[in-house]
Order: sequence, then C-alpha cells, then structure tokens
Amino acid sequence: MEPAISVGTSHAWAALGADPALLERVSYGGPTDGLPARLPVLELARATVAVCSLAAAELAAVRTGRPVPRVRVDDGAVATAFLSDRLVRVDGRAWTAFAPLSRFWRAADGWVRTHANYPHHRDRLLRALGLPDGAGADAVAGAIAGRRAVDVEDAVYAAGGLAVAVRGVPQWAAHEQGALVPARPLLTLERMEHPAATGPTRAWSRITGTGTPQLPCAGLRVLDLTRVLAGPVATRTLALLGADVLRIDAPHLPESQEAHNDTGMGKRSTILNLGHGTDHRVFEELLAGADVVVTGYRPGALDRFGLGAEALAERRPGLVVAQLSAWGRYGPWHGRRGFDSLVQAATGIAVLEGHDGEPGALPAQALDHGTGYLLAASVLRALTGQHGPDGGGTWLARSALTQTAHWLVHGLARTPGRGGGHDPERWTATRDSPMGRLRHALPPLSYEGGPANWARPPGRWGTDAPRWATATD
Repeated sequence: MEPAISVGTSHAWAALGADPALLERVSYGGPTDGLPARLPVLELARATVAVCSLAAAELAAVRTGRPVPRVRVDDGAVATAFLSDRLVRVDGRAWTAFAPLSRFWRAADGWVRTHANYPHHRDRLLRALGLPDGAGADAVAGAIAGRRAVDVEDAVYAAGGLAVAVRGVPQWAAHEQGALVPARPLLTLERMEHPAATGPTRAWSRITGTGTPQLPCAGLRVLDLTRVLAGPVATRTLALLGADVLRIDAPHLPESQEAHNDTGMGKRSTILNLGHGTDHRVFEELLAGADVVVTGYRPGALDRFGLGAEALAERRPGLVVAQLSAWGRYGPWHGRRGFDSLVQAATGIAVLEGHDGEPGALPAQALDHGTGYLLAASVLRALTGQHGPDGGGTWLARSALTQTAHWLVHGLARTPGRGGGHDPERWTATRDSPMGRLRHALPPLSYEGGPANWARPPGRWGTDAPRWATATD
C-alpha cells in the first residue's frame, strides 16, 4: 500500500472539519484503471471512499476507546463499488439502469439530456412535448429536434419533468445557477444552535457499550427518505457499519426492485403515506426513536411533513440530519429535481467527456456515488462530534451533486496510475436473497477490524413493517 495522501482526500477531510493528523492512517493500493475518463473520476472515487472509511474508523475509536484503525483504500474495490448499479445481477439478470427515453437528444441548437426512468417522469416529459401517452423514442426525437435546447429544458421542467440543456463549462459558469457554485463549499457540516440539544443525546445514552470496530454504528437508528442513487448509497454505507436503517417511500412513488437490489443492502424498506393521518402518526413514532434522518428529495419537498432541518431540530433535539440535493439549496434552480446524468449534462461534464461533437458521460454515476460517500462521512463525523467534549447537539450535514461536479471539474487532479488490470469480479460476492441468487459489488470501505460485507441482502422493496428492528430481525 502507498502511504502518500492524495490532494482530493486531504480536501474532502478538511471539508468535514476533521483532524488532519488522522490522514496518516490512510494508504492506497490496487489497480487504477477501473474508471477510465478524461476527468479524474478515480481520484474523486478514491477520495470520497477514503474519507468515509476514515470517518468510520474515527467513530470506531471513539466508541471503543482504542486508537483509530488504519484505513486501506483499494482502487479496484473502489472502482467496482462505483459501478455497483451496473454489476448487480439476480439469477444472472442485469438491471437496465436507464429507460429508453432517458438519453441525449439533438435539439435545433445543441443537445438535451432527459431523465424518464420513473413512469411519472416519462409521462410529464411526453406531455411537455405535446406527445401522447406511450409515444416512443422516434416521436420524442422529432419533437425535440425543432426546438432550442433551453426551450425544451424550460417546458419539461414546467411540466414537472426532467430535462436539461447540455452546456459546456464556460456556459455553466455564466449561467445564473452555475455562477453561484464556486463560492459554495464541497459540503457543509455544522452543529445547529438549539437550546434543547445540549448534553448527551438519547442515542449515546441508549447504545453505550454496543459499538465495535467492525460495527461503529451498532444500535443507531436511521430513517432513510432518499431515492436513487446518492442517498441510498449513503444509507447503505451506514447499514454496513451496523446502523438499523429503515427506508420509507410513499405509495404513489414506487421504487424499482432492480434499484433496490443494488442500494438496499443491509436495510429494511417500508411504505408510508405521510399525508395520511394514521401513517403520519406511525412515522412520528419512528422519528421519536431515530438518531439520524437522511433526506434526498428536492429542497422543500418534505417541509409540509415537518421534515425541514429546523422543524426536525425543534421536534427531535439531538438528531443528525443529513440532506442531499441535486443543484444545491440556493439559486434559481434550488427547488428543481435532478439526477447524476442531468448534473453531468448541465455542468459541462458531458461536453468534456464527449466525442466527435456528441456529448458523453462518466464511466459510472460518479457524482451520485461520490456524494453518497461524502454524505455518509458527514453523518459519521457528526456522530463523533456528538461524543466529543461538548457532547450531544443536533447536527446538520448537506451535500449536493452540483458541488461534487464542480470539485471533479475544477478541484481534482489525476494521480499517477499503478496499472494491474481491473477485474470487477474480484470485488463482487454472490449470496441468496428473497429475489433469487444475488451478485453485488462488495463495499469499498476498508479499515482494520471493519466489516467486509453487509449483514443482510436487500429484501423486497416496501414489504417490511414500519418499526425499528428487534432482536429477532
């Protein structure tokens, strides 16, 4: 293993407000050719996994009273994990991550990227383009070809769908949203000022003595209100470390089982309608016992249910609140929906990765995965902070795909390669699951005494009871 600390790892660790002396615990190794791209994608992947691993090791040390374990970052394992959504198989069947209407389209003056994986997004896209239900790719291509890219972007957004005009780096920098990004940090992690949130939290009082180096999050309860892909990657990581993670989805927004096969590792999954009185009361009971709440919906979307940061701090002092967004919580696009592919298209990445005048894409949904590990690291550092000399506190962590994209384009440099050949099969495992024989990528987090795999495979989406785990689960 190579002990030299990468600039990306140092930057991300500093953004977490962590002790720089702990970076000497990190080393790297493994083949570096698993995520080939023009941009330093592997450096982003390596750095985000490294800081998440180190944050887990730090929490393990806090909970056990032992020295911080050494962290080992294997670039082959990291690359495989960033490709997890493409490598997952059930009885040999692959998941087709992108639907036929989720792609680049040629517009009258450039290109448009759409996202229509979910049926309601597909329907809104077609409606915005004046097309009938069930219209196919040829009809969509024809409808977009005669329009300016920004006009398609505006029309689809107004209809509640997802489309962005493909922009180069200079165009994004001049855009009213993009111009705000450079002044924002990679992530934010802060202790919220709240008079009722001082002193030891209920979490630490309840779980004292239960943490181990292998499971530093043992005993912690996490409410997971996220969707594909960054948020579920973050909560999947907390589940790996021993947390009881309960994912909650609305009945009118079903998740695909294929997506859950990848990101549901170690978790349980239930369905609640937060707008329904009985279900909302069940949720409030779950919240009363939660230690961490992770949300991944567009900013403001959950506020009517009392799930804004301030409302959560008021009702449940001592929580760690982690919020993920696509475009950040600022600027004219702060309330827009977004996915990795759309952020790549808007911020100039698709142009940088393009060929022969056509836009391209990163070799993995690296903004999603990288932001997911950063968000998990933020939660882990907040938990460590709650155990610090000041004790307790309500903590707020925020990450955004667009900030991660800016970091990739402007803040990272490619590190020397080691070669060796990347064979993803080396970092995958196969196990039985309720859906069949499941092949999945192994977790990339690695530190002395840490977990090698999730304790349980994913179950069938939405079929678990809305309660915290018991000893028999």
